This record gives sequence, structure tokens and C-alpha cells, in this order.
Amino acid sequence: MQTQTINLSIPKPLLSMISRQAKTEARTKSGLIQEAIRVYLTQKNAWQDLFNYGQSQAKKLKIKASQVESIVDAYRRGR
Repeated sequence: MQTQTINLSIPKPLLSMISRQAKTEARTKSGLIQEAIRVYLTQKNAWQDLFNYGQSQAKKLKIKASQVESIVDAYRRGR
């Protein structure tokens, strides 16, 4: 995998946390930060996909944002 070096400013307390965690996991700080960014972006994209799906379903069913809470409440009561 090709890599590129970047400069990154990190508050000292956060850097200390990163250093401790990297040591605990026997990995480099760079590797830990790369994994943290990968996990963050993967989760962010998964949530965005879920929201997009919800919006498309709401559009198909002609549900307005103001109706969502009452629909969810009614569903939960019906269980």
C-alpha cells in the first residue's frame, strides 16, 4: 500500500492516550491512527447509508419528518 506523510497537530493529552494505546496493542502510533480513521470513516459511511435508506423509504411511503416520532411510538406500542 502506498503511503503519504502528513503533518498533524494533536493535543498533548490525546497524543499521550494514543501512545499508551499503541504500546498496549504493540503497534505504531501511525498504525493506530490509521486504524482509528478507517473505523471512523467506515462507521460514518454505514450511518449515512442507513439515513439515505430511511429517507428513500420515507419518500416512497410519503412520510414526513414530523410524522416519524408518532409512527415509531405507535409501532413500539403495537409490539
